Amino acid sequence: MSETNNDSFKAEIIAEVKRMQRELTKLKEIKKNIVKKSARKTVAKKKVVKRKSARKTVAKKKVVKRKPARKTVAKKKVVKKKPARKTTKRKATRRR
Repeated sequence: MSETNNDSFKAEIIAEVKRMQRELTKLKEIKKNIVKKSARKTVAKKKVVKRKSARKTVAKKKVVKRKPARKTVAKKKVVKKKPARKTTKRKATRRR
């Protein structure tokens, strides 16, 4: 008995599979018959030109202020003294 049930079950499964295959082939034929509308050609997107980034300005270097040079003291003019007059030795005159 179990064999007859088993055989009939297999037959039903095979019949179901064949039915599904027929439906699938019908659907495939329908799909082939459908004509797609020609798709509009999409306009090519314009390439966006990237701008070069602005150059970063270099930070100005701090100028180190130097101390002003010391003013050199003007040299005092050395006034040359006139040499002392030579004193002539006086001859001692004798009084006669």
